[in-house]
Amino acid sequence: MARYTTVASVSRAPWDLRGNPDGLLNDAAHLVWRAKQYGADIVAFPEAYPHVPDSPKPGDVAESLASPGPTLQRMTAEAAKNQLHLIWPLYTREGDRVYNSSVLIAPDGRIIGAYHKIHPTIGEIESGITPGTGARVFDTDLGRVGMAICFDLNFPDVRDGLGAAGAEMIFFSSAYRGGLQVRIWAFELGVYIISAILAELGQIVDLSGTVLAEATYEQLIARRINLDRRLLHMDYNWEKMDAILEKHGRDVSFEYFTREAVFAIASEREGLSVDDVIAEFGLERRADYFRRANDVRRAALDKA
Repeated sequence: MARYTTVASVSRAPWDLRGNPDGLLNDAAHLVWRAKQYGADIVAFPEAYPHVPDSPKPGDVAESLASPGPTLQRMTAEAAKNQLHLIWPLYTREGDRVYNSSVLIAPDGRIIGAYHKIHPTIGEIESGITPGTGARVFDTDLGRVGMAICFDLNFPDVRDGLGAAGAEMIFFSSAYRGGLQVRIWAFELGVYIISAILAELGQIVDLSGTVLAEATYEQLIARRINLDRRLLHMDYNWEKMDAILEKHGRDVSFEYFTREAVFAIASEREGLSVDDVIAEFGLERRADYFRRANDVRRAALDKA
């Protein structure tokens, strides 16, 4: 069934708030409020956001999820006050280990969970950051949320782990912009990616790789997206579109991306799942099609 939600991200370098931790949190709280006014159901901040202006040693400021410190306390309260999901990246501590993390907070202020950056930079590791060990995807009322952080974008194991875990939208909190890499991830995984950058040019990217919104002068961007939407290859599916339209009409929508030979199919009404439509008409998903093509290729080689 149609599952529309509004996603948002903050792209801001808070250098003007150096030495003013309370000011930074007040500024962040205002951006959360603004996201709510935009209709956002979830908003993400950039990498290690509360620590950036003063560049402390990670171990000196890391907060525990079990007993939240000042920034987590404030942002869980803001999530509850504004009744939205919030992704708050910061340094966290578990025992003797310190991580570069993104924390997912529920609209009631509860901490749903945290993702630890799998691929910290060499400099981060030398400063005491422990690498995370696996991609994580969290079930929420909105859908399945995955997260990645900065340098992670260069490593296929993070992308593939999020895909295998069934992420429907991925929030990329980063110090660098990502640009083309973000769009490639979106297209290859067939999911929405929302980037929050410690500069400008954060993006909301469609599962086709199309940029839906980009932060320039405005630090906060938001877009309404439909999570009941899938990206399929045109081969062996194209000829079934008329039959789908005859049966479901405007309850199903199509969007075509001819250069890449793919199309997006979505449900536009309650009670109709796009996955049910795919099954009903025997549409072939991209991963299954590519797997079948490889099987045919191997069989041909075996005969040669």
